[in-house]
Amino acid sequence: MSSRFSIENTLSAKIKTEASALGFFACGIAKADAVDPATAGQLRQWLQAGRHATMDYMSNYTDKRLDPRLLMDGLRSIVCVALNYAPQRQMAPDEYQIASYAYGKDYHDVVKAKLRQTADRAGLTNYRVFCDSAPVLERYWAVQAGLGWIGRNRQLIIPHAGSMFFLGELFLDVELEYDRPMKSRCGNCHRCMDACPTQALTNGDTLDANRCLSFQTIENRGQLSPAAVQAMGNMIYGCDRCQDVCPWNRFAQPNDTPELQPSDELLQMTKEKWQQLTEEDYRRLFKGSAVKRVKYSGLMRNIKAVEDQNPSS
Repeated sequence: MSSRFSIENTLSAKIKTEASALGFFACGIAKADAVDPATAGQLRQWLQAGRHATMDYMSNYTDKRLDPRLLMDGLRSIVCVALNYAPQRQMAPDEYQIASYAYGKDYHDVVKAKLRQTADRAGLTNYRVFCDSAPVLERYWAVQAGLGWIGRNRQLIIPHAGSMFFLGELFLDVELEYDRPMKSRCGNCHRCMDACPTQALTNGDTLDANRCLSFQTIENRGQLSPAAVQAMGNMIYGCDRCQDVCPWNRFAQPNDTPELQPSDELLQMTKEKWQQLTEEDYRRLFKGSAVKRVKYSGLMRNIKAVEDQNPSS
């Protein structure tokens, strides 16, 4: 059974209890091992097909992605956590939008800080923490740790909670009690595939980053693709459409993590303010935010594209 915080008096239970106390929604533990051959083959094919677009870092250290034991001497256990980011307050629907995950402070820092606290409170001294910051197949390990399954939108879906979660990992050199993987419960649903505005989701098991609106508006350092420009609507950073339509996200509850709450200034941004945004404004508005990933030039590129598509807005 999945890992929702056992009360047994064990180190595994202690880790889960501390993770819960620090605000993680779920915590599970997987035995560290090489990634299964089927998943390894899918990753290699995905890379060979160039579906990682210009994100060259994704093709680096493939050996470590496929065997996390190469990332830490003596690694035996991978503790996986999920931190809810479903927003309490949202940007006005008629204004420009950014993806919900970027509303607050940079999730990399927030999750890793909480993981270090979890380890320290559990009395652990030899560990490594990760959050989208190393060649780790995070969703794969979250499945192995019993947190949920990978949906057709390629997001980890937690039953009766949805997919709006940051994932993180705590690598340990001790044996723990391991949770069981969870099978997919997407059934015949393909709403995410139907809703994807650029057809980046194919066959329910592949994401083509070249087409993905999130890649185009965040990671892409060149010109936006014509398909992306047509599909942006009011979205100037990222895309949430495959999550918005997922039936499991109707169970999502607003997060209460202080660091993930949007500032009043962000929520009060209007189209006119966005269009007149200076680099100094950008640095102040997104200090310590994941939005710094796109850089000022990229954000203004996106704003101009939306403005050109909707000149009367």
